[in-house]
Amino acid sequence: MDEKPMVPLQYKRRDETAMQAAADAFYESIRDRRTVRHFSADPVPVAIIKACIRAAATVPSGANWQPWHFVAVRDAETKRKIREASEEEERALYAGRAPQAWLDGLKPFGTDADKPYLETAPWLIAVFAVNSYVQPDGERQPTYYPKESVGIATGVLIAAFHQAGLATLTHTPSPMSFLNDLLSRPKSEKPFLLLVVGYPKVGAQVPNLARKPFADIATIV
Repeated sequence: MDEKPMVPLQYKRRDETAMQAAADAFYESIRDRRTVRHFSADPVPVAIIKACIRAAATVPSGANWQPWHFVAVRDAETKRKIREASEEEERALYAGRAPQAWLDGLKPFGTDADKPYLETAPWLIAVFAVNSYVQPDGERQPTYYPKESVGIATGVLIAAFHQAGLATLTHTPSPMSFLNDLLSRPKSEKPFLLLVVGYPKVGAQVPNLARKPFADIATIV
């Protein structure tokens, strides 16, 4: 047991001008983040991937259980297998599993069951939510709020990659249990999403989207 479970907070208060400048600068950076579906095959150093995952792992979690596991995949054969399994699920989705309203909503993005970026991009990050851990005494301990905790971590991970100068795409084939088998993860871990990471291909285009105005997304009371 740690004899000093509490430590001083490392915090330096900024004046309001500096705070506003920092908040505005982050917004100006993150507002340019876009989901990319056309990736370059140019390699990305593993050190950058590790640094961004470390950033994601700093977020709060229920009872500090840190219920996440990130599998960073660069092996070409593994990426090929992930693509094949993912496209099998996607074909079922587009062929009838998804309601027509969902398919209609996807039309402006020009997506279909073909996911070549799963092989082209240099990295795939499979994010798993850890639902339970085995304690030293052999008992299995459920984690607290794993989906919420992993969701927060994934958001920071996406922002970290953007800050580093990389493009990302969130891919969520359903079901994703094939990732447990392909990446040798236990059944106590549930795939949360697959994050495609790399440089955007030269000339890559993205949908011309508009964000909702502030008044539609937030209320100040």
